[in-house]
Amino acid sequence: MTIAPEFKIAAAPISWGVCEVPGWGRVLDAPVVLGQMAELGVRATELGPPGYLPRDPARLRELLESHELRLIGGFLAVALHSGPAAAVAAAEESAALFAACGAEVLVLAAATGLDGYDERPALTAAEWRTLLDTAAKIRDTAAAHGLRTVLHPHVGTHVETEAEVEGFIADSDLPLCLDTGHLLLGGTDPVELARRHPDRIGHLHLKDVRADLADRVRAGELAYTDAVGQGLFVPLGDGDVDIEAMVRSVHAAGYTGWYVLEQDTALGPDGDEVPMRDTARSLVHLDNIVSRLAAA
Repeated sequence: MTIAPEFKIAAAPISWGVCEVPGWGRVLDAPVVLGQMAELGVRATELGPPGYLPRDPARLRELLESHELRLIGGFLAVALHSGPAAAVAAAEESAALFAACGAEVLVLAAATGLDGYDERPALTAAEWRTLLDTAAKIRDTAAAHGLRTVLHPHVGTHVETEAEVEGFIADSDLPLCLDTGHLLLGGTDPVELARRHPDRIGHLHLKDVRADLADRVRAGELAYTDAVGQGLFVPLGDGDVDIEAMVRSVHAAGYTGWYVLEQDTALGPDGDEVPMRDTARSLVHLDNIVSRLAAA
């Protein structure tokens, strides 16, 4: 991988089909996934769902170091609108692990409390206030461990739609994880969001999306999980997100954080070669973007 060193590139196990949703798909063994990341030249990763990689810091560091990978942080989807004590306790446990392994960021999502991301009950005004307060407590908990917290707008969570994203920006001081795919699915143009709020870009997940399937998910015609199985997410450059405009926008705004390659994938009985093949395509596309930026 030849991407300029000032562009910090990381991967995530979800690109290899590793997801916290029950019944999501077949899960490859961790040494296979980490080994393929390393073979592609990736040198950093997010953690993946609880239980996939070791939760003991020494074992986790040993496993990552054996593949010349560093941990940058991880995704935590917890119900912020109810049971705040449980959410903060989960964040404390994750933050302690992340910090012990030299990570930087806790990527927080406002889960519904239901399994998966296909249903999303409405919140009351009081529940929204609790969500904001709990997110702030988690920010402080993570900060005590030296970590930044970013809020990840995500399909099937309580910060999904453009109105909810803008409402969170107005009501909270947490920066955002700009996930190009999930923002588009929720009805937000990720490039325009980055242009409107350059000071709120705290982390970046790069995804590309098929607009035809995204439209059906947004209209309620197709469940999110089913859409993923039908190829909702594709390698960078193969879908309908303007990835180059996104990278140029955040780079111009002074963003110096991680660019995490995430292609949410659900593996069937075959297709072991797909994650590595698709991630390689995404790396080439991103390399070409960065090369054009450098030449400009």
